[in-house]
Amino acid sequence: MSEDVTPFHLDVPEPVLGDLRERLTRTRWPEEETVDDWSQGVPLGYLRELCRYWAEDYDWRATERRLNALPQFRTSIDGFGIHFLHVRSSHDDALPLILTHGWPGSIVEFLKVIGPLTDPTAYGGDARDAFHVVCPSLPGYGFSDKPDRRGWGVERIADAWIRLMARLGYDRYGAQGADWGTTITTLIGRQDPDHVAGIHLTPPLAPPDPTTFDDLTDAEAAALTALQQAQETEDGYSLEQSTRPQTIGYGLVDSPALLCAWIIEKFRAWTDCDGHPENALTRDELLDNLMFYWLPGTGASAARLYWESFKHVQRLFTAETTDLVTVPTGCTIFPRENPRPSRRWAEKRFIDIRHWNEPDKGGHFAAFEQPELFVEELRTFFRLVR
Repeated sequence: MSEDVTPFHLDVPEPVLGDLRERLTRTRWPEEETVDDWSQGVPLGYLRELCRYWAEDYDWRATERRLNALPQFRTSIDGFGIHFLHVRSSHDDALPLILTHGWPGSIVEFLKVIGPLTDPTAYGGDARDAFHVVCPSLPGYGFSDKPDRRGWGVERIADAWIRLMARLGYDRYGAQGADWGTTITTLIGRQDPDHVAGIHLTPPLAPPDPTTFDDLTDAEAAALTALQQAQETEDGYSLEQSTRPQTIGYGLVDSPALLCAWIIEKFRAWTDCDGHPENALTRDELLDNLMFYWLPGTGASAARLYWESFKHVQRLFTAETTDLVTVPTGCTIFPRENPRPSRRWAEKRFIDIRHWNEPDKGGHFAAFEQPELFVEELRTFFRLVR
């Protein structure tokens, strides 16, 4: 391991946690919504109860101990500090694998899958499926540095991840990603094909193919409807973050209640939760992820990635794209994901799809929601390219 990589230990000062609790208890609440569902946003009753729990019952120290039990590091790339987990398998022939999260997620999403991926025999698996796992926090997210100038878009992040894997001594590796991680992982495959064994995407980003519109399958028709509905009722967050991230950032950094509502709304919309986020994830898990935004104050810096890259990424699944991806690719389309391209749409962009699966449960945060399914999808695909 390079001398440029240094161990990292989480130890949040108690006054920081006390300040969070005080802010939560002093929240100035609006009146109730005028509907009996989530169509106007997070209902007041639920958000007040969740914030009460956050202030009175949630135990950050338990999560901090869990994270500190894993090997954490910091390194500098182009003078920019990156925080990451690096958990090596005891199996010498394990395949290095970099996992990339997105917004509004964090490396917390992967805590349930690190054990099965690095030590498969301890979880009833086969040693031949072992991985060395690297989980970096995106620039401006978690405990990575916050960019102080423009330019940290998805292309530069992909280049940084390639350099990180080389710095860790990995000549051949796999990559997996969701949300922002989908595009970053795809770019890693395009930019470093001589070292990338394969990429796994949840989901691949590919636009609908107009040549199929006269002969759509039921799933393709539903996917087109979902894209249209998202533009009409779900995309307000991305419009704000991609145009005025600094404006919304003031509230996200100053008000834990706003941060909670801003992010929990998406966990309700994007998980396979049957209408309530706590049907997919526990209350503590939702708050563990929130803490990766509150503690380092990354509401504005995380949103700014939308300003840097969202228009480019949005075109990849809504308009024609010509950037062919030639590395071996595995694709998993979970039912509550959006977009959900069909295989024939995806094959226009990803020309070497080795694995394609559409499980019957799961959503946008697959490793978090369905860790066993997620692990099996990765094992199945990477067996084909090891």
